[in-house]
Amino acid sequence: MAVTTEIAPNIYRISIFAQRGNLQFNHFLVKDDEPLLFHTGLRGMHPEIREAVSKLIEVSELRHIGFSHFESDECGSLNEWLVAAPNSDVICSQLGARVNVNDFIGRESRALTDGGTFATGRYCFRYCQTPHLPHGWDAGVLFEETHKTLLCSDLFHQAGDVEPLTSADVVDRSREALKEYQAGILAAYVPYAPLTAQNLKKLADLKPKTLAIMLGSSFTCDCVRALDDLDIALRGIFGRQN
Repeated sequence: MAVTTEIAPNIYRISIFAQRGNLQFNHFLVKDDEPLLFHTGLRGMHPEIREAVSKLIEVSELRHIGFSHFESDECGSLNEWLVAAPNSDVICSQLGARVNVNDFIGRESRALTDGGTFATGRYCFRYCQTPHLPHGWDAGVLFEETHKTLLCSDLFHQAGDVEPLTSADVVDRSREALKEYQAGILAAYVPYAPLTAQNLKKLADLKPKTLAIMLGSSFTCDCVRALDDLDIALRGIFGRQN
């Protein structure tokens, strides 16, 4: 069952806990003149997520659909959403549009350059290109500039059925979850590449006040420090492999 929580003004976290993977999958709806959904979710979760969205807006009024990178939990039900809200545009990176998204949806997406902006009404969003962070050469995130919420995809990945919003240390939680991945097939889950620190600094320089996290609790406290600490954690776990 989806659980909906307002984590910042008019930004709603729609969460489904998957016991099998011990993970929360979180999807974010921005309620505005032109509503935005960030993360479509897996295809199998679409009915639950759509039901949760319908309690906040008319689904057909959805105007923007975004995600970080081409992966099932990010955009697996994208085509189902485009049927439900045919006037929506699909926001992704230029690389993502070229190599995956346009072919997948059968039409042109709204491919943004690094730093490109768009408005949904009261809110303005900035696209931040972050190749290979959290993973995928097409990766990027969205920053809501009015209340300074960073929609940060898999960054700060946490395990368990945790609280919707916290001011506790999500970096420690993330470190523990990622250490478990290190020994298995997900050992390169977040590759620590030459651009990793640079990309994290770029996000920290935005000075976000809330981190909208896809896997685990969202965070509101010292977000700049959290991003700096995440760089240290990722370098310690995944940098050893380089």
